[in-house]
Amino acid sequence: MDFGLSDEQAILKEMLERYLRDSYSFETRGKRLRAGGADAALWRDFAETLGILAAPLPERVGGMGGGPVEAMVVMEALGEALVFAPYLETVVISGGLLSGVGGETADALLARIAAGSAQVALAHGEPRSRYTLAHVDTTAAADGDGWLLNGTKSVVVGAPDADQLLISARTGGSAGDREGIALFLADAGADGITRHDYRLIDERPAADLVLTDLCLPGDALLTGEGDALPHIERAIDAGTAGVCAEGVGVMRRMMADTVDYTRQRRQFGQPLASFQALQHRMVDMYMALEQAVSASFLATLNLSAPDAERTRAVSAAKATLGESLRFVGQNAVQLHGAMGMTEELAVGHYFKRATVIEQQFGTVDHHLARYSSLGRSKAA
Repeated sequence: MDFGLSDEQAILKEMLERYLRDSYSFETRGKRLRAGGADAALWRDFAETLGILAAPLPERVGGMGGGPVEAMVVMEALGEALVFAPYLETVVISGGLLSGVGGETADALLARIAAGSAQVALAHGEPRSRYTLAHVDTTAAADGDGWLLNGTKSVVVGAPDADQLLISARTGGSAGDREGIALFLADAGADGITRHDYRLIDERPAADLVLTDLCLPGDALLTGEGDALPHIERAIDAGTAGVCAEGVGVMRRMMADTVDYTRQRRQFGQPLASFQALQHRMVDMYMALEQAVSASFLATLNLSAPDAERTRAVSAAKATLGESLRFVGQNAVQLHGAMGMTEELAVGHYFKRATVIEQQFGTVDHHLARYSSLGRSKAA
């Protein structure tokens, strides 16, 4: 696929990559992780020094008027540096969702995101929902001029550090119905939200939320009472394209580290990289990476396409990426030998993130099935 960045996008890419090389080494990342909590200094640099929080957001809220390509450029760079920050959750998913919904409340929060003064997480997944976005059991009942929400949300990535939560809940229908889902905005520390925090295997913070008579004002409703699902589907597809780009960055680093290691590590008096069998394996890794690059471009360029076309492109990309991540990751670890999964080497940490990305927003099997079902629907 022939794909070129505009001058502005190329500058954004170069600026971010240079900043991360100079200020966010693997050792620096480890120190910040051990310090615990959100990395406020990094987020402030994202907003004030680099401007990447505003890059894909609309100009009407203080953004730079970019879009999916800018988000792809940022996510790939963050993946290559294994950056620990909720850019995906706050800017790509929540920012995209709020931009699509529109309205005074949404725009006010978007302005805070662009300025770096708010971190936001989408609380949509539930214990029984798996990857079915229409499966929402959480309920929202009218209560005077406001709403009462009750239910459970699971694996809400970014929730422990979020200021605001976007919560999906049913105002009508039953779990599985496409109609009847609404979207609400709530303070993350509001009474009525019980949070159980934990970390995923890649060290990212997540939480399970229990909503018990969560009382929200009337203007907390961001959508119509039952028409939030299409907005959520578009936002999750944007998030899926985002992790595809991040996965490309992760694979680039694993590939580079593996090539460097095999050039340095000697066996039988010569570098590992001189053995033809290992050369063939690294060529296969490179081919898998290039397939993932093309798939990531395809998903990104189709995010503004009609729903069916967008969904097919995203599922094709995620299925391709999942297979490539597993192949490149497993071979990178194997070619590093027993050192591949030690805490001291970066490759093991990249492999953990690759494993999470492979599952995030749907496995290979899930997206192959979704792609196939969309093909059958089109044929019918």
